Amino acid sequence: MVESSAISRLIRAGLVTGVTDGLFSSVLAAFFYGSTVTRLFQGVASVLIGAAALDGGTRTAALGVLMHFGIAFVWSAVFLMLVLSSSWLRGVLAAPYGVIAVAAVYGPLIWIVMSVAIVPLLNFRKSFSIPSLKITPLTGIRDSIVKLFWLFIIPAVIPV
Repeated sequence: MVESSAISRLIRAGLVTGVTDGLFSSVLAAFFYGSTVTRLFQGVASVLIGAAALDGGTRTAALGVLMHFGIAFVWSAVFLMLVLSSSWLRGVLAAPYGVIAVAAVYGPLIWIVMSVAIVPLLNFRKSFSIPSLKITPLTGIRDSIVKLFWLFIIPAVIPV
């Protein structure tokens, strides 16, 4: 059975990650892409239910928010399992700047797996995009830099 401190770590990491990433994504959508927060989360829901999500209003946006938090909890759970099963990883996290070092690897790994594998596979397409958002190489780089900030959250919250 999983101890209660592990469960509280997972809950804390999942919630902090979901909220922080949701805020960063919302700012990017509204201020850099000229879209809306509703459209952003409809785009998330479109991975599951297709393009009809973009016409689904608040209901599909709410589904997108639920999916977003589900993904935050899944990646937090993966990291927690890694921490609990690896004394080497716990040692790295305990070292000076260890959280930053681990986050510098784990954060981009999440972004790459989600952007290059998971979302395209679920959408049956070759590359990633969210409909109505203007994705260019420059915005992709900017998004990567901004997203790296929140991706430091999981390794920072789990060990505490």
